[in-house]
Amino acid sequence: MPKISEFFGISIYMYFREHGVPHFHARYGSEEVVLAIDDLSVLGGQLSPRALGLVAEWAS
Repeated sequence: MPKISEFFGISIYMYFREHGVPHFHARYGSEEVVLAIDDLSVLGGQLSPRALGLVAEWAS
């Protein structure tokens, strides 16, 4: 799983062979969330509101 970015303890990953809506994974501690690339909607999982805000800022 290729890590494409890391900041404030949050790691961003993209998997090459996954299908469906284009998305990326964000991990912070034991939490993980999957976000759609086009509109940053949460496709699965959860992240604390503060960490999710940092990920959204990074993605935009």
